[in-house]
Amino acid sequence: MKEEEKETMRKIFKGLKERIEPLTKSPKIQALQKRVIDIRKDAIDNNAELIAIAQESFKENDIDCFIAHDDEEARQILLDLINEEIIASNLNEDEVYIAKSKSNTLREIDASQFLEKKGMKIIETDLGDRILQLKKVDNAPVHPTGPASHLNVHDITKIVNESMNLDLPEVPREIMEAVRADVLSLLDKSVIGISGSNSIAAEDGAFLTVHNEGNISLVQNKKLHIVVAGIDKLVPSLEDSVSVAKLETAFAIGKPLSSYINIVAGPSKTADIEKKLLKNMYGAEKVAVILLDNGRSEAIKECLWCIGCGNCVVNCPVYNVMGNEFGYHSYLGGRGVAMSKYLKDNETSVDSGLYMCTLCGMCTENCPVLTPTYEIIEDLRNSTQKEGLSKDQHKKIRDNIKDNGSPY
Repeated sequence: MKEEEKETMRKIFKGLKERIEPLTKSPKIQALQKRVIDIRKDAIDNNAELIAIAQESFKENDIDCFIAHDDEEARQILLDLINEEIIASNLNEDEVYIAKSKSNTLREIDASQFLEKKGMKIIETDLGDRILQLKKVDNAPVHPTGPASHLNVHDITKIVNESMNLDLPEVPREIMEAVRADVLSLLDKSVIGISGSNSIAAEDGAFLTVHNEGNISLVQNKKLHIVVAGIDKLVPSLEDSVSVAKLETAFAIGKPLSSYINIVAGPSKTADIEKKLLKNMYGAEKVAVILLDNGRSEAIKECLWCIGCGNCVVNCPVYNVMGNEFGYHSYLGGRGVAMSKYLKDNETSVDSGLYMCTLCGMCTENCPVLTPTYEIIEDLRNSTQKEGLSKDQHKKIRDNIKDNGSPY
């Protein structure tokens, strides 16, 4: 990240904090927070059981459910489902458009890059993600719900004008309308949508998404809708999922509710003619869910409590200095560093910024589910040192103490 991008990010984060803090201190949100902490802890403690329940519930709801043990298997399942639809819809393989919504899990498995290498065209429907897609280079996100929070209106205008051959002024509404028109024209060419999920209700066989733009509704209404979500997203009931979504929204954007909460529990259907069930009305004809493990079943439970609001990075002093260099892939800040051990290995956690963390605890203090990220990082440092993965500077200090009785 450029220094001016970090400055823009810090300015936006400051505004976020001013909105989030008063709401999260309200009695209503604090009561919700206590409930969600219990929900998440219980869900992770009983994750294997919830997976089994979800598989049966999805089957009952006519949703195809797959378990992917790692990112490679998830990509292959995703590709197989898309190829089946290409054949079923008689699509030209050179003209396959995939409507995509914002998803850290899809980023985790590099879904867009993988599908683009297969010749498919990915349409990012979230405005922030679309701006980053048009940026092409140095376009990693900086916040889970505000991926382009490091770009100011001047930067965004330049990106949109250059990529779309326009001459727009630096006016946010005109930029939004131009990107929206372009995305909608491309969506007309798509019969396949892929998304993530904020929370999955195992007992109900339903997945829930929250959004403000209305774009996820467009993605979910494609002929084939594929959801990719980590197994850690499972909670017992739909009521639990709604509670998680409401708390995530409060800590992500400082609002009690997002504009939309979508709940999908099966393909489109109607029974308005003599109460006879007919499928394929307006929405998806087929819905498939890919539940991704990718190291989660081996992770310590505290790593999986996260509900994805991003408030930890907003308040992290290291992230505010280093930007998305501190973190792993789509998982930003200290929590991303902690997860990288399980998504990859100890060496990756070191490269992701394991020794950047100051262990100040601001992440936990501002986490809606009180994830002890700094404690996890401290434990990770111990394990990486045992593997000989300490930084060279640290090894030099260690040797000086050993040989000279002083770090110097």
